[in-house]
Amino acid sequence: MNAIRPVPRTLLRDRAYAAIRDAIVAGEIEPGAVVRDADLAERLGLSRAPVREAFSRLVDEGLLESKPQSYTRVTPLVTADVRDAAAVVGALHELVTRVAVPRLGPADIAAMRTANKGFAAAVDSGDVDGALRADDELHDVLVRASGNRAAAATVARYTPLIRRLERRRFGEGGSCRSAGLHERLIEACAAGDTAAAVLVTAEIWRGLEELAD
Repeated sequence: MNAIRPVPRTLLRDRAYAAIRDAIVAGEIEPGAVVRDADLAERLGLSRAPVREAFSRLVDEGLLESKPQSYTRVTPLVTADVRDAAAVVGALHELVTRVAVPRLGPADIAAMRTANKGFAAAVDSGDVDGALRADDELHDVLVRASGNRAAAATVARYTPLIRRLERRRFGEGGSCRSAGLHERLIEACAAGDTAAAVLVTAEIWRGLEELAD
């Protein structure tokens, strides 16, 4: 029994944050819905404290809005906010791509190819969640290779706002971003062609800004 240690409080907070964030992005908790820490704590099997901490973080990131002593609720889906977030995230992806490409090794390229195969398969089967996860996995290879922690933190903060709109658009019959664009990005990375990789990255994220429009 000596090997069993208490779960750190920060992990409980992060668990609550991830679960609530994902439910909002997936539309399981709809825009405008009032959320209560006691209700979600019970559903998550946690105490109220880590849920309240998660609420605070989600308010800061724009997925929740709160009026003290009154309510905490899911923010409405505002396309202008998504467009702004896509512009910021896209610029950061261009930055990390520029830094990452010269650092990529065979394992990184292989991971990107695997992610893109998963992306294409998910799109073909209509698995929106799977497509978005695979898309994140592909681009995260470049984020990690860049070693830019500030960029990584900012991308992680604003990507859920973008995913929220993407998921709704796809659910309404829209289409996922082309696996062909990903393939062009991967080939540029494999060739060590930084300029071409940055151009494709810009094209990918410009498409997301247009999605918001």
